Order: sequence, then structure tokens, then C-alpha cells
Amino acid sequence: MPILGSIIKKAYELRKIPIDQKKRKQTDAYETQLKELKKLLKKAQFTAFGEYYDFSEIVKKGNLVADFQKKVPLYDYNSMFRKWWYRALNGEAFVSWPGRVKYFALTSGTSEASSKQIPVTGDMIRAIRRASVRQLVSSVNFDFPIEFYEKGVLMIGGSTHLQYNGTYYEGDLSGISAGNIPFWFQHFYKPGKRISREREWSTKLEEIIKNARDWDIGIIVGVPAWIQIILEKIIDHYKLKTIHDIWPNLSIYVHSGVSFGPYVKSFDRLFGKKVIYQESYLASEGYIAFQNGVDRQAMHLILDNGIFFEFVPFTDSNFDDDGNLKSNPQALTIKDIEENKEYAILLSTCSGTWRYLIGDVIKFTSKEKSEIAITGRTKHFLSICGEHLSLDNISRAIEMLENELNVEIGEFTVAGIRHDVMFAHQWYLGCDDELDPQIARDKIDEYLKILNDDYRVERIEAIRDVFVEILPTKVFSGWMKMKGKEGGANKFPRVLKKDLFNEWQQYLEEYKKQHVI
Repeated sequence: MPILGSIIKKAYELRKIPIDQKKRKQTDAYETQLKELKKLLKKAQFTAFGEYYDFSEIVKKGNLVADFQKKVPLYDYNSMFRKWWYRALNGEAFVSWPGRVKYFALTSGTSEASSKQIPVTGDMIRAIRRASVRQLVSSVNFDFPIEFYEKGVLMIGGSTHLQYNGTYYEGDLSGISAGNIPFWFQHFYKPGKRISREREWSTKLEEIIKNARDWDIGIIVGVPAWIQIILEKIIDHYKLKTIHDIWPNLSIYVHSGVSFGPYVKSFDRLFGKKVIYQESYLASEGYIAFQNGVDRQAMHLILDNGIFFEFVPFTDSNFDDDGNLKSNPQALTIKDIEENKEYAILLSTCSGTWRYLIGDVIKFTSKEKSEIAITGRTKHFLSICGEHLSLDNISRAIEMLENELNVEIGEFTVAGIRHDVMFAHQWYLGCDDELDPQIARDKIDEYLKILNDDYRVERIEAIRDVFVEILPTKVFSGWMKMKGKEGGANKFPRVLKKDLFNEWQQYLEEYKKQHVI
């Protein structure tokens, strides 16, 4: 009997007991959240942010949530950074959380810069570690043999070799987290410290392929597009039929970042036996939820781990057409939400974010179990494989194209499409000037690599190509007329997805039959 596996499985089972007990006692989710908010406010009361908004007074009064919501306004990234986080970036301590911020996670794009810089405190690193262990603990639900708990865990993320900027380190959250994994996990962690420090993706990929035959992997963690690339290259390099020919004990794949639906067929093709797909919801601002049920597709919201949640109904009364918050939006706590309605998430965390609009839209699939599913973003976006193109990125690229080539583009839209076994972007530009589609294609691709770090990275492998079709501007207006949406108050969708993209393609096919373009 594998002694190490037996010990680890037993430890997981023991850690799972309190979770089950909480379920049996039906601990109130709202009371749990109240305790988290109180802890956050008490710890941050002597920071610049806490003193400005009278956290000490809020804690003393009886109506904690109401006073907190009354005193503290809602923040998005730009307002939080400009008013508070820039001070922490310059080395000031006790800005919005006690102590000095050692790490900043880089995440994709604002209109002002290619990346956001999100503070990651020591308390947040520990909270992420606790949540990660909880997800590992949930593997006991699958009744794996003891030997499984001795297998390696392949975690693919950003480089752990972070950029030092005088007073702080910055890099991907995955790199920050991997550089702070607990000592007991080092034995299981792959690709290991040396390879994880590598900054060049091509070099890291070569090292992973070279060492793959020496590993016995049971769990894989990472963004689907990159994991698919790695598995395909390992299979090709060693002339295998499936990845299970080299990793026969691979049983779980933990994915995050994008919808996994489009990847299922591709991954099933790479596997030789059943692999359990688990979703996790780890954002730069914190570990929000993870899937912990055997047959449940939704993720369990983590309510007692350094985050206080609020939920803004994603409706016209709270958001404008571009996904921006209107003044005085309604913000609900977990006790007031309803199932199967969409909400934008606000976070107050142990990293010093306060009533912070993260930008994701979720719905509760089970209020009783605090289970959620991600349904989209508050703003227009395109992210078929993790490129996270915002409306700002898309619009700015078109503006740069117009300025450089001295053309007018009256309308435009873009869609993410399957291309071979990976992906591509399909652009449609409404332009009545002379415009070479190949030149437009190259320029847009170049601009987006500058505007968005994630896009630049995904273009290496996952986004295999970019296509541009030039159309007369009247084609777009004809579509709007057909949809009954003529008039200045109606806007052509900047991103076409699913059914809308299929309708657009059918419309173009019929249009081209009747007109010469």
C-alpha cells in the first residue's frame, strides 16, 4: 500500500469533515459574510482608505452592511487606481490594506495602458492557498484509489520570475501564486521551480515536452488553450495516440479563464479515458469559487476566505449600453439574491479592494448551496481562448487604423471562430474607401498586440490567424434595417457571438447573391 498516498488521502478526508458539518448545520451564508466583512473592516480601519471612510465607526455601529454601503462608494479599476492604488505602487504602506504591497498582478487592459496592476497582499496569497487546498480536498468526492494522491500536479501559468520595480514585484497572478506554494506541495508540483521561472513560452514548452516522460501526472491545471497546445505537442513528440499513453493516471483537469464548452471535443480527442473536468474561478482580485461536486456543473462561492461579496443586478436600471455602472446602482448581499438572474460582482477583499466592480457577470444556480455560473462580462468583449479583448481595445485598434491609413470606417464588428483545431478572429469592416484587407489585417493585429498583453500571448499559438473582410458601409445599415433597429439610438454590435454571428453570416450570404461587392 502506498504509504504517502494513504496519509494524504486521510488528511484530505479529515479536512473535508468541517465542510460537511457546515452543510449539516446549514450555516447561514449571510452570517458568514457578515463575519468576513467585520474582519476586513477591523483590519483595514487604520489604513488611509479605512480612516477616510470611517471604518472604525462602521464597525462600532449595529447595521454593518447598510453603513458600509452608505459610506463607501462603488469603485472600478480606474477610480481605485487613481485615488488609492497608485500610492501603494509608489511604495507607500497602509494605503487600502495594512502593510506594504509586495506583489502586483498584471491583468489585461484598460484604455490607458496594456495591463492593469492589481495589488496582491500576503493575506491574499494565503487566502488563495487555502482555497486551492480546499479544491484539492474536494477530490476525495471522486473516490480515487490511494495511489492517485501520490501523483504529480501539472500547473501551467505565468513565469514565477517576476519583474522587480524598485518597491514591488509584478507578473501574472499564476506566477505569483506558484512562487509562493507551500513546502509540502513542492514534491507534487510540476513543471517544478526551474521550468516555471522560464519567461519564454517556447522554451518553457520545450522543457515541459522533454521532461514529460519522467512525470506521473494525476491533475492538470491551466487555461484550456495552452493546455491543449501542450498535450498536442507531447502526443506528437512521443508519437502517442493519446496523452494517457504517457500519463496513465491523469484523472482531473482544472480549467479557468474562459468557457470550456468549445474545448470539450478537442480535449476528449486527446484523452484515452474519462477525465473529470473541474472549473475554478480565480481572478487577479481573489479566489472566488470552484466546482467541488461530483455531478454538479456550478461552482461553490467561497464565502469565508477574505472576500465580502455584493451583487449588482445586471439590468438597464444599473448599467448603460456600454456596460458602465449608472449612478446609485442597487447592490445586494447574498441573502437578497435570486436564482437564475444575472449579477455583476462587487468585491471587498484582503488585498485592499473595496466595493470593487470586477467586471464579471454571474448567476446563482442554487441559492441554498451558494453555487454560481459565470455568464459573461459587464462590457462588450471577445475572449474565445483567453485574449480578453475589451470594447476599448477593439475600438482603439480601429481608430489607429483610420489615423494611420487615412480612411474612414463607418462600422465594424469582430467574431471569434474555430480555425483548424484552434481559433481565429474574423473582422468585418464597413469602409467605402480603398482599403487592402491584408494591410488592414496586419495593422489591426499589430495594434492589438500593443494594446492587450493577453492578445499578444494568445497570438503565439491559440489564435492561429486573423481574417478581415471589407464591406460597403451600407451592408451594416441594411442589417440594422432588417433587424428593425434603424435610428441613432441603436448600435451595431461590436462583437458577434453564437446565434447573432450565424444570423450575420446568413445575411451576408443572401446580400452577396443580390449585390456585387
